[in-house]
Amino acid sequence: MPFMDQMLERLAGKGWYCFLYGYSGYNHISIAPEDQEKTTFTCPYGTFAFKRMPFRLCNAPTTFQMCMMSIFSDMVEDTLEVFMDDFSVVGDTFDDCLLNLSRALQRCEEANLVLN
Repeated sequence: MPFMDQMLERLAGKGWYCFLYGYSGYNHISIAPEDQEKTTFTCPYGTFAFKRMPFRLCNAPTTFQMCMMSIFSDMVEDTLEVFMDDFSVVGDTFDDCLLNLSRALQRCEEANLVLN
């Protein structure tokens, strides 16, 4: 997980910012079929296992962050910062920020990420 102060240092000095919030971020990550049994839980209605990563798994934050870093690898630390399901898109000028935002939204679309 990145440290917030490191991210803020990279964002400092940029002229324009745009903030995006990923909706139910963890639920975008599928759990491998062979690992789904590890998420089994029982309730009055039966026994169930998650097919997508639930919020409370101990590895969920790190796994989600690694996924976001791989999706946005060429943009991170340059035009975009990712912290969990929060995205900060930056640019030195308004036009740069819009261009970077367009690239980030296109990447979200390609990766089937849903934003709130």
